[in-house]
Amino acid sequence: MEDSGRGASYTVPCDDYVHVVEFSPFDSGSAASLLAYGGNQYVVVGTCRFQEEDMEVEGVEFTTLRIFHHALRVDCLAWSPESRLDKLPQLIRFCTAAADRKVRLLTSDLQNQHEVKVMEGHTSYINHLVFEPTEGKQMASVSDDHTCRVWDLEGNETTTFRLRSPGVSVCWHPEDAFKLMVAEKKGTIRFYDLVTQQAILSLDCGQSPLMSADWCLTNTIKVGAVAGSDWVIWDITRSSYPQEKRPAHVERAGNFRWSRVNENLFSTTGCPGKISSQLLVHHLGHPQPVMIGSATVGAGLSWHRSLPLCVIGGDRKLSFWMTEM
Repeated sequence: MEDSGRGASYTVPCDDYVHVVEFSPFDSGSAASLLAYGGNQYVVVGTCRFQEEDMEVEGVEFTTLRIFHHALRVDCLAWSPESRLDKLPQLIRFCTAAADRKVRLLTSDLQNQHEVKVMEGHTSYINHLVFEPTEGKQMASVSDDHTCRVWDLEGNETTTFRLRSPGVSVCWHPEDAFKLMVAEKKGTIRFYDLVTQQAILSLDCGQSPLMSADWCLTNTIKVGAVAGSDWVIWDITRSSYPQEKRPAHVERAGNFRWSRVNENLFSTTGCPGKISSQLLVHHLGHPQPVMIGSATVGAGLSWHRSLPLCVIGGDRKLSFWMTEM
């Protein structure tokens, strides 16, 4: 991979270093997409419009809705499906995790009602968070403390799954509110039934460390991950071993995310911390990445809900890459 990669399609300037960035995967009732990004002691929530969606827009138009104060640096963030901009009062709801091992649930009407609920229980670093996608009344978190915990909006821990190694990713089934996917660092991915609280299926990537995994929400028989410097894909109806795997990054890979518009499109990033970070967009069936993007020290990775476009955060900017389909 000698190609250093192309620059971003669009960038949005930010005031500080961006550690996390997430497009809302849910319909907010607005033509624009909800996007949140966070760094040291703040989360910015805003909307994005791109020229691919609106001829009036030149490149990208980012509108800040609110800046939330956050006690510490934001390490991960997840959107609630209850966030709506099309009815009054408007509702913004998301959760975050930080180095104090607490989950925070932030709710705002973008006027004068703002609430923060703090959830305690994890005893080590929290790596990933997700909301239950149909109603948004529960959240799940995974941690280096070898647990996956499920919470209600009141902050009660309703279920705890004991893992065999640090939990790195957690995904909720898009239609079935009782199925949860948990990926562990030592290379195992398990699916849990929240009713029986039992594991119903497990996948093995045959290598470690597994750093990130994602459930393909447009075709839920597909699961993808990055482990070591490779990307790995399963067809869960066929085998617990990967159907495909390829080396992706020169050094360790950091993130894996499926596109929300095409079940064969996914992206991976190299581990941040170097001078530059590579964003690769892959298409199943193509031997080489279909796009190589280069960003200075990238952090976070998220796909737009209706465009083949992904975003990563960096030093005082957001970088967006459009993939030609």
